[in-house]
Amino acid sequence: MTLPVAIVTGGSSGIGEALVQHLISLGWKVIVADLQPPKMSSSDLLYIRTDISSWDQQFDLFKRAYDWGKRLDFVALNAAADDRDSIFRNLSHDINSPPLKPDTRCFSVNNIGTYYGLKLAAHYMTIPSQEGGKPKTGGKIVITSSGGGLFPIPAIPQYTASKHALVGLVRALAKNPDSLAANICINAVCPAIVDTPGLPPGLVSKLPPDQITPMSTIMKCFDACADLAEVGNQDWVERGRTGETVEGNVHEMIWHTPPQRPHGGNSKFERETGVLAVADAYKSKAS
Repeated sequence: MTLPVAIVTGGSSGIGEALVQHLISLGWKVIVADLQPPKMSSSDLLYIRTDISSWDQQFDLFKRAYDWGKRLDFVALNAAADDRDSIFRNLSHDINSPPLKPDTRCFSVNNIGTYYGLKLAAHYMTIPSQEGGKPKTGGKIVITSSGGGLFPIPAIPQYTASKHALVGLVRALAKNPDSLAANICINAVCPAIVDTPGLPPGLVSKLPPDQITPMSTIMKCFDACADLAEVGNQDWVERGRTGETVEGNVHEMIWHTPPQRPHGGNSKFERETGVLAVADAYKSKAS
């Protein structure tokens, strides 16, 4: 029997590492994309060093992953970067000392890199593969956003903005007629504070234990978004969630719905005719 195949970006530590272990325990073959190699080894694991902010490196990642697994079923776009710049912290108050070009790697990784992954995942998921035992096309994508993608975190505005953008991207893209026709489900997981190496040193020790979300809660969120244990079922994709956002907060999974426009307004955009008109107008602009 051919095993289902997954790619996990940022899979060598933290949430990504836990997800890789979870997938392998469920019988998946997993490709880990990270700047550092994973600690674990398995015949069902392939590591490919990847900076996801590079299109060329991600292009190579997906090609090599497909060559290895002969199919692609699930992609976790999990790699992330935090703030690398401050707007107000280092103001010079001197007309002769203007600011330097800001470091925007946070956006390059979290937004541009994630978008690259979406584009490539859509391509490889929609290739039928008799050799890989996948005659029916489609798949599932889960993007790791953050609690900071739902609520502002003043200490890290770059990260907050980038993670808010991912929630908006999931909500819009998953309901796009093109993604629905491609048989691809897209959802977002928004972890609260989880004890991972990506947190600043000493932060977890300053917080009450009941404010730390266990990794098991986040794995439940991934399972709820992608039904990872049920990939062998024929209707795995069709009966799954899409366009949804779940927050993993301590022991709870909290599902967040998009904000609604106020009733009684005159906005034509909220009417079905307006939505269809906008979709038709933009159709020819996207490649």
